[in-house]
Amino acid sequence: MCPLHRVRRGAGLAKRTRRAEVKRHGLAAESHPFAPAQPARAAQAKPAAYGWCRTRWSCATLALQLEVQRGLRVSAETVRRCLHALDWVWKRAKLVAKDTDPERAWKLARIRRVYEQLGRREALLFADELDLHLLPKVGAQWMPRATQVEVMTPGKNERRYLAGALDVRTGQVHHCLWFRKMTGLFLDLLNILDRVYPARRFDRIYVVADNYKIHKAVAVGRWLRQHPRFRLLFLPTYCPRANPIERCFGDLHDKVTRNHRRKRMRDLVADVERHLAQNRPWLYRLSEIYNTPEVVTALRKQVNSSLAVA
Repeated sequence: MCPLHRVRRGAGLAKRTRRAEVKRHGLAAESHPFAPAQPARAAQAKPAAYGWCRTRWSCATLALQLEVQRGLRVSAETVRRCLHALDWVWKRAKLVAKDTDPERAWKLARIRRVYEQLGRREALLFADELDLHLLPKVGAQWMPRATQVEVMTPGKNERRYLAGALDVRTGQVHHCLWFRKMTGLFLDLLNILDRVYPARRFDRIYVVADNYKIHKAVAVGRWLRQHPRFRLLFLPTYCPRANPIERCFGDLHDKVTRNHRRKRMRDLVADVERHLAQNRPWLYRLSEIYNTPEVVTALRKQVNSSLAVA
């Protein structure tokens, strides 16, 4: 049998099977005139809602769904054209963390207040850690049509961990590297900041960090008591959008770790350090998350409380 006939026969069998499933569940096909917006309306629901054992719609699946549900026979390519005409595109989804911290507005307001009232002898830095893998991150790049660039894997993956702190005033990123993500990594970063921002020039250094366990370790608390110039401010839980150094790390991945060809970790680390030295500064402003109505209200309450105490 011709391979094309086998494909068509398989497609027909899939349609008949799906049609039988819909009728078995009491959803007999209806006949309606086709409208370009119908694929988009169907795509707004999850495939599982219609009994499909899949998590994403394909154009072919949407075409089958329109046939069994509304009696419309359209091709996958027609579905694709309709979605493009409605300004729909096929792209990757993004992961979103659960932002449910009850003190979210208060914490963001405190950070914004420090940012807006930062004195000449004060510094504000946003800190975080980054995992570096010898196994390349794969990403898009230009290549001839009908070809695909191959990125060779290293065989055995290696890891290093970078701790960085972004100075929002200068755009400078101070960093250190460790073999493991431990409390000592964050302590090394704090010691670097203590040297870079000497007491003769800076009376107060604010460091903003997330709620990862190494930032709240006993050793970190002991270090802070021994260095009273430092104040550690915590971001709301699961709120990476509030940390501008995340954009620096995203830029690092785009320019250094994505599709890299390094076979030795020391060469990849050298590329990372070269990037941080040559592509600075990163003069990022605070994101819009700091300007939401609830944060503005919390900021006003904090200011009024300070005035009342004074």
